[in-house]
Amino acid sequence: MSTIELKQELHDIINKGDDKFVQLFYDMAKTYLVQIKKDKMIAESEKDIDSGNIHTQEEVKKMIANWKE
Repeated sequence: MSTIELKQELHDIINKGDDKFVQLFYDMAKTYLVQIKKDKMIAESEKDIDSGNIHTQEEVKKMIANWKE
């Protein structure tokens, strides 16, 4: 099935679903999207670490103190 066909079938399934199904499907989709965002952030962080783009705890404390001013 193509992506377009899958999307159409998902629309049909959602339209036929009861309230409980729609809520469960929504929760599952939101959880998946949040996890994708977290995975991207982790990958970016690991890239920063590998390139040495890091700060000591003291540097971070100073940065936070400057934000408060």
